[in-house]
Formats: sequence, structure tokens, C-alpha cells
Amino acid sequence: MKKILIGLGLILALIGCAAGYLYLTPQGQDALFKQTVELRFDQQKKPIDGLRVVICGSASPLGNDPARAQACIAVVTADHFFLFDVGARSPQRIAQAQLPMRRLNGVFLTHFHSDHIASLPDVNLTTWIQGRKTPLKVFGPAGVDTVVSGFNQAYQLDRGYRTAHHGAALLPPSAGPMNAVTLTPGEIVWQDDEIKVRSFLVEHAPIEPAVGYRIDYQGRSVVISGDSNATDELFDVAKGADLLLHDALSRALLDPMIEAAERNNVPVMPTIMRDVIAYHADTRSLPDRAKAAGIQQLAYYHLVPVPPNRLAEKMFLRDMPADVILVKDLQTFDLPPNSREIVINTP
Repeated sequence: MKKILIGLGLILALIGCAAGYLYLTPQGQDALFKQTVELRFDQQKKPIDGLRVVICGSASPLGNDPARAQACIAVVTADHFFLFDVGARSPQRIAQAQLPMRRLNGVFLTHFHSDHIASLPDVNLTTWIQGRKTPLKVFGPAGVDTVVSGFNQAYQLDRGYRTAHHGAALLPPSAGPMNAVTLTPGEIVWQDDEIKVRSFLVEHAPIEPAVGYRIDYQGRSVVISGDSNATDELFDVAKGADLLLHDALSRALLDPMIEAAERNNVPVMPTIMRDVIAYHADTRSLPDRAKAAGIQQLAYYHLVPVPPNRLAEKMFLRDMPADVILVKDLQTFDLPPNSREIVINTP
């Protein structure tokens, strides 16, 4: 027994020495870092089978949680990559998810609240410096040209600096600005032999028009509500969908916040929070309608207010069916082709 303990002690000592060599010496640090970089770039080459949905931002502006970026959903296949809204901090999540920015086909905006558009210039810059040779297309309802032209103008000097520094062959000036594509709600926005992206009207007054999107690919489908109340048109479009990502507001969390703000004479916020109720979907308004529409998986995103901890997350799902999901940033939903399987991976 004594010999065994001595042997174990020697093994642990050797492991400790090896770990110390790796972390404390330049040679060890270089080896570890090279391996990390290799794994990162290798991960980007792994093929995707079917339709993959990545949560790159699940927060609304009401509340704060460093673990949640603002609204952003990525939809990826072997040959397609789309982003739906790009709120603040979403580029961090996009980078963490190691999404293939060099082949981004386009950005689809649901509406123009700041928490859905704030990171558009960062996404544009990232794809440009990773090799995009044509302007990034930004799809959205009427008004998208105002948003895109404003960002293009604001970043005009930045683009000029970068082309002057790296050269026009690497960063062609013609590819730097974004192109706005104004859509008509209800139309097919993108279509090829494999995938179809359809827009539809949602209810988010006074923002008009505001839209959601349905994506169909190889017998699988995902619907993204954007900011919206529960509406007949949305659930008509979402009939039979595999996954519905719907904006959600929790009265269990919001009502106590309003009451506390009023008791403490906080200016403005009680009115703001009350107004918010009118144009976001109450969590209780969604499960029965999703079931009636034959939607396989209902998941809440753009969370109002942002739940700051596990207790608040449980309250957000109070009285909800057990299969309703409160999404987290970097969560993925894999939908293999021509099946009903949904593989959910939570970080």
C-alpha cells in the first residue's frame, strides 16, 4: 500500500511539473496557444448537417446581464449564413460561436430599435476584413435605407483608413459600404434551390412596419418573431414550424419592478415599463397558440426584463409548460434534414 501511495505521489508530481512547464515557460505557453488557435480554425471547417440556429443575443434593453447580448439570431447551413438582427454585444457572441463570417449572405432586420441594429457596423467591418468582395446586403422593412446610409456615412473615414493601410486588393473600397434592400412584408426575401426566407408583419406599434421571418430548409423550419405581441398572422405563418423563437415579456418579473420604482419615486421608469407591456408578448399568451399551430418547440428570446439570475429565470417560466425554453446566449438548435429531431446544445 505504501508503494502504491508513493507511486501515485510521483505521478502527481510529474503532472504538476508538466503543467508548470506548460503554463510558466515561454515554450509551453507557445505550444498551448498554437494548439488553441489550431482548434479554433479547425472548428470553423466542420460541416453542418441540416439547419443550425445559434442564439447570439437573447436580451432586451430592459435589465442587464453580462451573459446576454442584445437581440441576434444566426441561421446557418452548409451553404448559407444569415443573421437576424444584430444588437449590442452580439459580435462577441458571434466570435465565441466561431461562425463563418467570411461567407455571411446577409443581415435581416426586424425593425430599427437600437437594440436590434447597434452592431451592424461591426458585422459589416468583420466580414469585409475577412474577405468579402461585394457589399453586405442588409434586408429590412421601409426605413432600412435610412439606417444603412447613416452607418455608411458614419464609417466612411474608417473604411478609407483601412483601405489606405492594407491596400485596395485586400480591402476593396467598393465592398466596404453596406447595401440596403427594402422588403415588402409577406414576400419571399431570399430563395434558392435549398432555402427560403419569408417575411411577415408583426405587431409592435408604433413601429410600423415591423416584421418577423420564417426560414425553410430541407424539410425543416424556424420562425423568428422579432419584437411582437402574439398575433394571428404570426401563428398562421408559423404553422407546423419546428422552432419558434418568440419575443417574451414576464409580468411575474416586470410588475414587482414597476411597483418598486414607484415606491422609491424613481422618475420616468415606471411609465416606461408600463408602456413596454403594450408591445411585447406576455409569456402566458404564447404556449396554447403555439400548440394549436402545431409548432414543435417554443423558445423565448428578447427577454423582457432580462432575468439576472436562476431565480428570475424560474419566475420567467412560471406557469409555462415544461417544454417551453428560455434561451441562453450561444445555445444552438440543430435541425437535421427531413426529420423532426431537434438537438439542443446549451453552453
